[in-house]
Amino acid sequence: MKKIEMLKKQGDTLFDNRGNLMSLWQEIADNFYPERADFTVTRELGEEFADNLDTSYPILARRDLGNQIGGMLRPTNKEWFKIIKRYDDNIDTAGQQWLERAAKIQKRAMYDPVAMFTRATKEADHDWAAFGQAVLSVRMNYRDNALLHRCWHLRDVAWKEDFVGKIGTVYRRWKPDALTLSQIFGGENGNAPANRHGIHRKVKEALKKNPYKEINVYHCEVPAETYGCDDGDEWGDKPLVSVYYDVDNNHIMEEVGIYEGEYVIPRWQTVSGSQYAFSPAATAALPDARLIQAVASVLLDASEKIVDPPMVAVQEAIRSDISIYAGGITWVDADYDERLGEVLREMRQGGNMPVGFEMQADTREMIGEAFFLNKLALPPPISGMTAYEASERVGEYIRQALPLFEPMETEYNAAICEKDFNILMANGAFGPPQAMPESLHGGSISFQFESPMRDAAGRVKGQQFAETKELIGAAMELDPGAGYVVDSVTALRDALEGVGSPAKWRRTENDVASMQARDAQAAQQQQMLEMAQQGADVAKTASDAGLEELI
Repeated sequence: MKKIEMLKKQGDTLFDNRGNLMSLWQEIADNFYPERADFTVTRELGEEFADNLDTSYPILARRDLGNQIGGMLRPTNKEWFKIIKRYDDNIDTAGQQWLERAAKIQKRAMYDPVAMFTRATKEADHDWAAFGQAVLSVRMNYRDNALLHRCWHLRDVAWKEDFVGKIGTVYRRWKPDALTLSQIFGGENGNAPANRHGIHRKVKEALKKNPYKEINVYHCEVPAETYGCDDGDEWGDKPLVSVYYDVDNNHIMEEVGIYEGEYVIPRWQTVSGSQYAFSPAATAALPDARLIQAVASVLLDASEKIVDPPMVAVQEAIRSDISIYAGGITWVDADYDERLGEVLREMRQGGNMPVGFEMQADTREMIGEAFFLNKLALPPPISGMTAYEASERVGEYIRQALPLFEPMETEYNAAICEKDFNILMANGAFGPPQAMPESLHGGSISFQFESPMRDAAGRVKGQQFAETKELIGAAMELDPGAGYVVDSVTALRDALEGVGSPAKWRRTENDVASMQARDAQAAQQQQMLEMAQQGADVAKTASDAGLEELI
């Protein structure tokens, strides 16, 4: 019971400590992401979204940023990630070609429809934009024949950092029905493995009476060193334990040691003292979102009064109901003296509608800036710019876009791609490890991503190569030996890699060396032939001269 008590107590504590945070997320969702606004309220199917809002602009700003994340960092029309060897640039072309092939295999596995990668990341992108974090799970599906990606509601997941600041404990609330639990963890006749204890007897009873009865379940990933061992279990060198715990029946259905967890929790911007992140976009835009709703409400009310103004009437002179609809007639006492004032007239109110529209436009601009909508596009080239001016312009873009793209690459794309790679590698998707080139042995794998920031950096490397060529050309006019300063082959390889040239386009170092040796040998043979020919010509000339003397 020690393990069960620990699981329940820790899970309940993690979820209970988020009370105020749930209220904040609800407020953010109400203003920017009404489809997700069910943190503290329960929505029924078919209930109208955003019925409390008067303008949709904050929703559109969040939508545009969320859509841009996938379009810019994971474009399906190009190879948006590369597999590289971490901390090691000395990889031969054969190694680079193996990594390119592995990247193509991984991309096909990720975009397999059953892997649900596109759906999961699309949901996570908008959670990231609105709340500054998202929760995804990556694993093999329950048939062990494909990857499976899922995005989970932030409401249902709580986590805790370890002493180095990484997420080490994760609890997810789940409400599957009895039928689903039976399919996953085995029913009465299920042949469960040793680490799978199966479903509780009450769940088995529910299968017969009400198979769609929902069961409260925790899925927990906890450090092995803190997880109790009632039966003397040993997790070996596995740092984590994955546990499926039936909360309603106080029953552990499965517990297994794992080398790495299945959850990927990218966080945008964190603050010390909290394991939960926040969205700098939503934080900056929330006051403006409240303001623009108030301004829109006032403008709407003022516009209605202009189109359908309130009326002032002399009570004693009106003989019928006031009819202000088209073609309506209002009867007035014929004896009323109009010099005392009109019987029926519009109520004129002071106001300045242009001021309201200017305030609304200014607020929209601030919300758009808060959601980085003015920093997402790569600056277009300007004709007549020098290479230095172009590189400075690109550098300025990188400095402005870095707060947006850097966390996405390291916390988001890299984490999910590395987990996919490890799963595929463990299941033999890339072939036997012995087939890997020698240059890839003894190191860990990392990822490099295509993004506007990466494109800009690659463009800078290409511009540096062009500038270097111009400088060498100018120097060689003064000293022909200046051409030996730069290793042109190495510089060309770096520039080609920087601009995204595929490795399969480039010959290996050994192939290039063989071709250089062949050309050098051919040149030497040609030189020897020319020398032999020259000697033959000299001999023939001398012979001809001797014959002439004899004659």
